[in-house]
Amino acid sequence: MARSEMHPVHRFKPWQVWPGSFDNPPADGNFPSRPDLGLDITRATRIASMGSCFAREIKRRLLQRGFNYIAEETHHPAAVHASAAWERVYSTSCMRQIFEYTFEHWAPEMRWWRAPASGRVQDPYRRTILYDTLAEAEADFARHRVHSRRALNRAEVLILTLGLTEVWQDRTDGSVISLPAGPYVNEGGDMRRYEFRVSRYPENLANLERIHAIMAKHNPGCRIIVTVSPVNLWATFRKDADVISASCNSKATLRAAADEFVARHPNVFYFPAFEMATIYQPLTGKTQFEEGRENFHVNKQTVKFIMNHFFRWYAPSEPLEPFDTQA
Repeated sequence: MARSEMHPVHRFKPWQVWPGSFDNPPADGNFPSRPDLGLDITRATRIASMGSCFAREIKRRLLQRGFNYIAEETHHPAAVHASAAWERVYSTSCMRQIFEYTFEHWAPEMRWWRAPASGRVQDPYRRTILYDTLAEAEADFARHRVHSRRALNRAEVLILTLGLTEVWQDRTDGSVISLPAGPYVNEGGDMRRYEFRVSRYPENLANLERIHAIMAKHNPGCRIIVTVSPVNLWATFRKDADVISASCNSKATLRAAADEFVARHPNVFYFPAFEMATIYQPLTGKTQFEEGRENFHVNKQTVKFIMNHFFRWYAPSEPLEPFDTQA
């Protein structure tokens, strides 16, 4: 137990004190955590997840360890990242729209893009999902809604990985597209109806609250784990900030929104994957960054470190695996 030298004297638990500060023990490979995290899962717990690039890593590790991970639409390439063919979901606005189209009536004015040259039909709201015909697109989306509803209704634990705050929004109806990418954009599709902006704290918190309200209605027993992706922005659309500053702003905004979201709901929990990667790993002398062309991603050693903690914290009945100081 650490003791302050201030007056009045405060006594802190080890997890309340910065590792290695003053006479406190240095970081030893065990991320500090309070004793009662309030959430236990087993291999029988039905777990679903969605979110940004890091959500794919969570899915992979849960499946590798034999957990009861919900996997709908396994035939669909867009399902590789999550529990259904939601593809990668970067913003809380796009995440909110998934819950709205899954359980409610959701009908944006511009539902599909048709690429000017190739004629391919593209879903603007899921990252670069393409079809040959409009009928094929409509039929696949109708099936997707059924799978999406099944995944979210079955989930006993839902993991949401928050990615970034940059959005492209329809000026007419306010719907948010995934990214300005794919054949529609590359072939000169008209993007004038969309405006780029940075979403701020109140909006992101409101999106999370909307998700919680929908889940409370349709699956009230589900517990939600929120985490901020440790993967940085590869590029920013902002003209008033460099990419590193823009990435930091995204993560800080989402972390603040997640903190308030957790404080409001007893069935919502925060898992500090972002902090483990960006702060704790450097404290132990390790880098969190991948090498090569995708050096904005976290490396495999950091993913292993994060997920080992996930299992130790939330699955206490699992056999403990030693933390490899080299990995």
